Amino acid sequence: MSVDKDDRRDLPAGRKAQLAAYVAETGQVTVGELAERFGVSIDTVRRDLDQLSADGVLVRTYGGAVSLSTISRTDRAVDQRLTLQEQEKEKIATLAAALVQDGSTIMINGGTTTLALARSLRQHRDLTVATNNLLVPAALPPSAVRDIYVFGGAVRSLTLATIGPVSFRVNGGAELDISCDLALIGVGAISADAGYTTSNLAEAAMMQEMLSRATRVAILADSSKFGRRLFAQVSELSSADYLITDTPPPADLREALTASKVELITP
Repeated sequence: MSVDKDDRRDLPAGRKAQLAAYVAETGQVTVGELAERFGVSIDTVRRDLDQLSADGVLVRTYGGAVSLSTISRTDRAVDQRLTLQEQEKEKIATLAAALVQDGSTIMINGGTTTLALARSLRQHRDLTVATNNLLVPAALPPSAVRDIYVFGGAVRSLTLATIGPVSFRVNGGAELDISCDLALIGVGAISADAGYTTSNLAEAAMMQEMLSRATRVAILADSSKFGRRLFAQVSELSSADYLITDTPPPADLREALTASKVELITP
C-alpha cells in the first residue's frame, strides 16, 4: 500500500482508515514508523491507534500495534498448544496464583501455561501486571487488575509474544527503572545441568531480564519439560525461588533443585 502526499492531507477519518489498512497489510507496526509514513505527529498516531483499538480494528501494543489477522492466525496455534497437557497447566496455574499477593506487581512472560495463570487470578484484586504475552491482557479478570502494561518489540508469531527490552520510556526518551514483586516465567525445558532453557534466543534474553527485575521468581513448567535442554539458556536453577509443576521431577533434578535452594511446589 502506498501513501502519496495528497493522501496525507485527508480528514482524520480517512487517515485512520488508511492507517488501519496499512497495519492489516503489514501485520505489525511501530508508532514512529506510522508517524513518518503518514506525516503526522507521534501523539496523533497514538490517538488514532487507541481509537482503532477501542473499535476492535487492531490490537494496541506498547510502542505500536498488531493486526487482527496476525492474531487470528497465531490464536489457532496457541489454542492447539493449550490442548496439550491441559489439565497439568491448569493445576500449575492454580498453584502459581496462590503465590500472587493482592496489590502486588507481577511480570508474566509468553506461553500457554502463563496464559492459564492469567485466567486463574479471578480472586485477586489491585494487581499491576507487566507482560510480553499479547493474549494475557484479555485473559486477565478485569476485577483483579489495576494496571496492565505490555512490553514493546517484535511479535513472535508462534507464541504471540513480543520480543524486546523489558523497559518503558518517558516522552523524553529516558528509560524508566521498573521492578516487580514476582516474575512468573514459563520455560520450554528444565534439566539439572542446563537449568531453564527455551528454543528462541531473543525470548531467552527477555526472560533473563524479567528475572533480574523481580524480587521473587517462580518458574512454571509441566512434567513434559523435565530432563530436556533447548537451544538457549534462560538461567541456572538457582535464579528461581520456586518451581511450580504438576508432578515431582526425577531424582537428579530434585536433588539439583534442593542444592540450588529452589522450593518445589506440586499439587
